[in-house]
Amino acid sequence: MVTETLRETHFVVGDWQADAFRTDPADRARAEAGVAAAYAAAGLAAPERFVWVPSPARGAVAAAVLAGQEAVLQKAGLDDLLEQARADLGEGPAGASVLADVRTRPWEAERTAVCSEQGPEQWPQTWGETGGLLWNQVQSLVTRVRAAVGDQAQGRSIAAGNLLPTPEENAAEGVLRAATLDAVLGQHDAPWLALFESVGRLDGPLAGLAEAARSSGWWWPYERLVIMSERPCELHRDEPGRLHRGDGPALAYPDGFSLHAWRGMPIPPDFVASLTGLTAARISAEQNAELRRVMLEIFGYDRYLAETGARPLHQDETGVLWSIDLPGDEPVVMVEVVNSTPEPDGTHRTYYLRVPPSTRTARAGVAWTFGVDEADYRPQKQT
Repeated sequence: MVTETLRETHFVVGDWQADAFRTDPADRARAEAGVAAAYAAAGLAAPERFVWVPSPARGAVAAAVLAGQEAVLQKAGLDDLLEQARADLGEGPAGASVLADVRTRPWEAERTAVCSEQGPEQWPQTWGETGGLLWNQVQSLVTRVRAAVGDQAQGRSIAAGNLLPTPEENAAEGVLRAATLDAVLGQHDAPWLALFESVGRLDGPLAGLAEAARSSGWWWPYERLVIMSERPCELHRDEPGRLHRGDGPALAYPDGFSLHAWRGMPIPPDFVASLTGLTAARISAEQNAELRRVMLEIFGYDRYLAETGARPLHQDETGVLWSIDLPGDEPVVMVEVVNSTPEPDGTHRTYYLRVPPSTRTARAGVAWTFGVDEADYRPQKQT
């Protein structure tokens, strides 16, 4: 019975993971039916209108307009975004936000019930086996989207060559980010929905929310209107699940709203393309520590070490410990190891593994990559 339960939980989490990162167009009819069911569960009449937008960025601007923040956005020079939002919303009334009725209160009630049923000992384990498996990757994505929605307010200064946003743009950024907090996250509510389904709590008040999450992106509920966002049309991640792409946006929506990232780190849209002919001197001269780390990875740590004449900090039978001192940043410390398993051509591949800056020996660095202390690292056989 326990094995069967674990197997079912595994499939539940897998299904919600797939939904969290889906990039196909929203199933609008199914999403609208789910929202209507969520309204009914909250004791509300079904919304009169569904306004579909191509991205949460455009949805946030429309939500800011409904919150009475047009003047703030206008002072920041966001007239084009305001005009689009007015066109999206149309002429009909929206009414007040019903986020608390539709999502916040029923969500909190179910979560409280689960915590009570599970108890203080079982609850952390249940979360760890369900939503906890998805939380970091999904929440990181949500955080990045929210930041990029706010960054729309600074585009005018950047385009004009100004390094710092104006006070008006800072105010507009705050308004747009606040608008994202008034959204139901749709597919990005997957971690909690995986938990709720695994404990049998998606057949009640949360059923409509789950249906909408399986079918669409973020949405904003009002008394008479709902703003519904499409899912992204592109999503590129590395093996650990971080946003990652070198030849285009790592996350993109149908209207062009996008995020560029390298190993989860935000980068300018044209940054990787600008690195043609990259040199060790250019890397050393880069003032932005995060961009410099991206440049190092693309250039190659081994090549940078060779061209800068770096000397090893320590060497033993496990490998070689290197350190790269970077101005305004902590040193990049790596342990160089050779794979004992030969490649098909008989050669042995060399790897450079990042380790904490406090590492003092190669053995300690290798041990850290296995999650053990240096004294406990005694491999019987290398692989």
